[in-house]
Amino acid sequence: MITKLTANKKIKKTNRSEIFNLLYKKNSLSKRDFQLQLGLSLPTITQHLTNLLNEGLIYNNGYMRNTGGRNAVTYSIADDARLAIGLDITRHHITAVVINLHGVVVARIRTRYTFERTDTYMKYLGEMVNQIISENSIDRSRVLGVGIGLPGLTNASYDRIVYGKILDIEDTTTEDYSRYIDFPVRIFNDANAACDIELYSTLDTRPNGFYIMLSNNVGGAIFINDSVYAGEDFRSGEIGHLNIHPGGLRCYCGQRGCVDPYCSATVLTAISDGNLSKFFELLDQGDSVARSIWSAYLQHLALAVRNVRVLFDCPIIIGGYVGAYMDQYLDELKEILDNYNSFDKNSDYVVACRYKTESIAAGAALFFIKDFLASI
Repeated sequence: MITKLTANKKIKKTNRSEIFNLLYKKNSLSKRDFQLQLGLSLPTITQHLTNLLNEGLIYNNGYMRNTGGRNAVTYSIADDARLAIGLDITRHHITAVVINLHGVVVARIRTRYTFERTDTYMKYLGEMVNQIISENSIDRSRVLGVGIGLPGLTNASYDRIVYGKILDIEDTTTEDYSRYIDFPVRIFNDANAACDIELYSTLDTRPNGFYIMLSNNVGGAIFINDSVYAGEDFRSGEIGHLNIHPGGLRCYCGQRGCVDPYCSATVLTAISDGNLSKFFELLDQGDSVARSIWSAYLQHLALAVRNVRVLFDCPIIIGGYVGAYMDQYLDELKEILDNYNSFDKNSDYVVACRYKTESIAAGAALFFIKDFLASI
């Protein structure tokens, strides 16, 4: 009897999950659509849709026109039924975002605040979380958790930084960052978080590749079959420490000639008071200093991209803060790459990121959305 009850519960859970996830992917479906695509009975579909409606996870979005009889009711996911918050922490700024069930940023705040390993700073993180909730009238019961993107390497449980020289955050844990946050908290490597939201927003288009994050530091992520490959010790994809100029500029890791001191966003914003948008405005206006910096920047970036291509023979996505502006300048980068290519006739393998809105913070928040969807 117990075995039969357990089996029935599993079947119900499986059916509920299939119905919800199909609707999540298709956006708008009728009961007949569910029958045709899942092969479930109408009573089973009706029961689960009723439950999901009562829980506020889906809603009736209208009617499907047909040639005879009643128009069929159609259903959609209530995107704001559950939300997640993401923080992107850098040396001098904090960005907070709220994303909905489809990973879309629905609220954003950014402030200049210098990082410190102090109780005062951790308290401010809690204040930012409360601020974005309050300013956007968010029902706290809908918030699944807070993901934090950091310039460091995490362990497999996403609760400890195992390497973090940029901000000196090695051995900090979720207990440190969650001290004043009233939600579950996880911490993530910034590049992996940015890559994760990129894959999530462009599923099935580029299953394998390399994501280069050009933010205040340079990071990378290898993805295979739409999943980030972390490596044996969670150190894979660290393109920021690929050596492109032996004996060159000193990197924060202690070595000289790494990609990071040549291709971080701070290289560009050094002439625009830390404002990347302002740098690209200067570039578009024909400012000679901005043009000189950008030309050198692309040369260094091309070297890094070329080495990744030779090693992995895969598509390469340019993301991060700088990647959000790359569409306009991609041809310029490709022209340089064409001269470096060993095997390719052209550089169409390199593309600009598609997810451009605070990818690190959104990617950190995405953990909780994916976890929720897996539990339905």
